Amino acid sequence: MQENNHLTSAEIANLWAHYIRETLSACVNKYMLQTIQDPEIHQLFQLALKISSQHIEILENLFNQEKFPIPNGFTEEDVNLDAPPLFTDVLCLKYLHIMTTHGLNEYSLSFTASIREDIVEFYQQCNLDAMEIYKKAKDLLISKQLYQRPPTYVTPKKVKIINNYKYVTNILGKRRPMNSIESGHIYYNLSKAITAKALIFAFKQVTKDPTVRNLLEKSLQVKNKHIEGFSSLLIKDNLHLPQSLETEITNSTVSPFSDKLMLLQTGFLFGVAVTYYNASVISSMRADISAHCEKAGLNSLWIYSRIGKSMIDHKWMEEPPRAENRKKLED
Repeated sequence: MQENNHLTSAEIANLWAHYIRETLSACVNKYMLQTIQDPEIHQLFQLALKISSQHIEILENLFNQEKFPIPNGFTEEDVNLDAPPLFTDVLCLKYLHIMTTHGLNEYSLSFTASIREDIVEFYQQCNLDAMEIYKKAKDLLISKQLYQRPPTYVTPKKVKIINNYKYVTNILGKRRPMNSIESGHIYYNLSKAITAKALIFAFKQVTKDPTVRNLLEKSLQVKNKHIEGFSSLLIKDNLHLPQSLETEITNSTVSPFSDKLMLLQTGFLFGVAVTYYNASVISSMRADISAHCEKAGLNSLWIYSRIGKSMIDHKWMEEPPRAENRKKLED
């Protein structure tokens, strides 16, 4: 059989979305490099930007090779490198840490969905790159005593079997404490929500577009609901909470980024949150926790759709690749 070396729809979609995300990351990292004072954090961002630049070059070569139009993505027009610091070094490092977490998930999905050997090898290397950045970011957070560890549990003395449906269904009156799976998901989602809130808070502070500011305010309200809900679950079990990050934002009102970039970054944070909230729904064995996470996911979908509508209204939304309209060709 003749070898079919065309890119599959999944490969095209992943490469297209990857280019958008990677150019956004490059813009953010370039700006943060201009403001970061800590030499260790600065060095890590230099490495992150170098890897992003390599990925972008490979993606552009692939698009040219396939005679596929290179997406607009984000360019130097979307970042103001002369803007004063908007984030402290701490928030910059936490941003890199959490965005690398999301990158690892996306790269793993792209790797498993790829068939062509060069695409498989590319995403294999992307995973290795992201793991390197993630480990260095986590090690830096730990060494600077900034890494917030999830709650710890006492090691059980023996294996226990669930022998009563109340373990799942008893949501009235005295509820059982959260198990380690449930509290782990709740803490993880809370930590990401706190970081996302800080970024959205900063974006709202610097945007000049009233419609974008209004949408960012709605986004903040949704994140506050999620933070309040997740926090209450942990507090009821006397488990500690991650620290808030609003104090890691300066009082600058000069925007380092275009409204397009800030809105897409916000939408991305809500989009990936849906994935993590749904994972919590599946993993949680207490019905009220599942219901809470499901509601948070629906809230995120609502704001995500509002952001998508605003992107279209502003003509900032690029159309993803689509199949040929065979029916139209017949007419």
